[in-house]
Order: sequence, then C-alpha cells, then structure tokens
Amino acid sequence: MTQQFTPPPMPGYGPPVPPPPPKGPRTALIATAAAVAGAVVAAAVTYGVTGGGDSEAKPAPTVTVTKTELAAGADAAAEDTAEEETGGEEAGSGDAYALDDTVVYDHDVEVSLSGFSRGVSSEYAAPENTPYVKFTIKVVNNSDSAVDANEMTVSCAYGDEGREGESVYDEGLDGLPDTKILAGRSLSFTYACELPKKETFLQVEVAPDFDSEESVFAGEVK
Repeated sequence: MTQQFTPPPMPGYGPPVPPPPPKGPRTALIATAAAVAGAVVAAAVTYGVTGGGDSEAKPAPTVTVTKTELAAGADAAAEDTAEEETGGEEAGSGDAYALDDTVVYDHDVEVSLSGFSRGVSSEYAAPENTPYVKFTIKVVNNSDSAVDANEMTVSCAYGDEGREGESVYDEGLDGLPDTKILAGRSLSFTYACELPKKETFLQVEVAPDFDSEESVFAGEVK
C-alpha cells in the first residue's frame, strides 16, 4: 500500500496572518479619548467632594453676607424709627451728627453737646491768649453699671482743612472729669477747644469710654 508523504512546514513559515482590521474614523478616536478624560475628571471631583468615599459628607463653608445700603427713602425711615425708639441718634453709624444732637450708645449711655459760646483764654491759661469755643458736654448713664468718666475722650478740629483744635484749660473751664457716673445718673461739664475768630466750622469727637467708638459732632459756630 502506497503512503502519501506530506512535507513538513518550512522553518519561518506559519499559518497566514489575518489582515488587520480597518481603521475607524479619527473623530471616533477623539470622542472616545474625550469621554475617558471626562470620566476621570468626574471621578476626581466626586472623590474630592465626598472626602475620598467617606460616608459622612464634609460641612459646607460658612458664607458671610454683607448687608447692602438701603434706598434713600428706606434709610431715612429707618433713622426716624431709631430716633423714636431711643430718643436720639444711634452711635456707630460712621456719619457726623449735628452739634445739638444726642447720641445713644449700645450700652444705653447718652452724650450731648450744648451751650456753644466763644471766648479768649487768659494769660495764665494753657494755651494763653487763645480764641476758643466752649460748650457743655452731658453724659447720661442709663446702663446698669457705673461709667468711668476719666476714660472719656474729647478732641476738636476746625475749618475746611480740618486743623486740630487744641484743648484750652482756663478758669471756669472744667476739662475732662475724673469721677464715675453711677447707673441712672448724669454728669455735665464745660469743655473748650481752640477756634480762631475767623473760623466757624467746628468738629467735636467724643467717646464716653475706651470700649465705645467716637461720635463725630459737626456744625457752624457763630
């Protein structure tokens, strides 16, 4: 019986390699890459928000909201309401008050100025022979505790350029008191500041104690 001889495969030859698959459109590859990148970014954002997969979410940051200014009409109405409730202007608004206004502080201490008049200091005063304006400062303590009057601060300025008006110490001028104002009591004293004869605009800054902001009184003096 004759056997059929099959020659062995030649070295370096194997079964035929199938042809490579046809290349897809370039836009499909770009879309695929973009989708992968979007998935990675979304995963990173999710990880940062959830704190790496913790079951308890992180607290949101605290946001401070700044109150905007009221319209002119509403602002005026609010000021009128405040005056009716407190009997005077409320301190801390940052605006100048008239020379004859009464300022009410948060701790129910009132400060008012009155009795403006001009004069010239004597030769024995400090400073001597200086034109000045004197006025009465009244402090009413409606709080529940005593107020140290020696913590009060008073400063003056005059003129359009805001020159400092030096405090004047002379006979009949009290200067700052060195006492306590008990709860429910008041204190009045005379104070004087330099004011040249040709100047009429006066600005007085007063704070009843170290913890209170200065209130600015301003106006014309005859």
